[in-house]
Amino acid sequence: MMTVKEVSKLSGVSVRTLQYYDKIGLLKPTEYTVSGYRLYDDTALEMLQQILLFKELEFPLKEIKEILSRPDFDRSKALEQQITLLTMKKEHLEHLIDFARGIKLVGVKTMDFTVFDTKQMDEYARQAKEQWGQTDAYKEFEQKAEGRSQEEEQAVIEGLMQLFVEFGKLKAAQAMPDSAEVQGQVRKLQDYISENFYQCSNDILMCLGKMYAGGGEFTTNINAAAGEGTAEFAAEAIEIYCGK
Repeated sequence: MMTVKEVSKLSGVSVRTLQYYDKIGLLKPTEYTVSGYRLYDDTALEMLQQILLFKELEFPLKEIKEILSRPDFDRSKALEQQITLLTMKKEHLEHLIDFARGIKLVGVKTMDFTVFDTKQMDEYARQAKEQWGQTDAYKEFEQKAEGRSQEEEQAVIEGLMQLFVEFGKLKAAQAMPDSAEVQGQVRKLQDYISENFYQCSNDILMCLGKMYAGGGEFTTNINAAAGEGTAEFAAEAIEIYCGK
């Protein structure tokens, strides 16, 4: 067990902040001494690590509390998505540093503001929150998943991946993302998600497309099943489809 002062020294979180987390029910001590001092065990420290990771990604405390209090919170999946978001944030900062160094060395020659664009990172964060939070889409996903056996759930996932295999075949045949055949495949994907997971609006589909090409677990799995570059190809086709 560690005292609140020891946890503060270890984590860099002030004693006052830890006391506030206790007050709002975000991070409760494992127990209190007879004198009322807070004590924390390893489980509490792991929870604090999760809180700090979400804070680093600029999640409000209220949302962090809701996410961590969910009975079906998947710590492993959350960590994977946090890693992806932090990597995207790191790359964004590295681009800004290179941009600033360029200005210092040669001055401003063009009015290029693309380096400040965070849309891809924002879209991924939004989709991650949708998976972690209590959105209508996530509730619908849970309701549909509850009625399926493990075998049925596996069949649904395999059916989804088969759609990406078809995207891969179209890419290999050098079909263009804006072609009628590829756009029809996007429509099949949207309908499949609506039927088996949640109502997939164009806005949600656009977010999913960003995730598919975001460089994380989704990209890896899709490209492994359907061929290198398929996730990015599908994302481009989705962007065209949703922009019509």
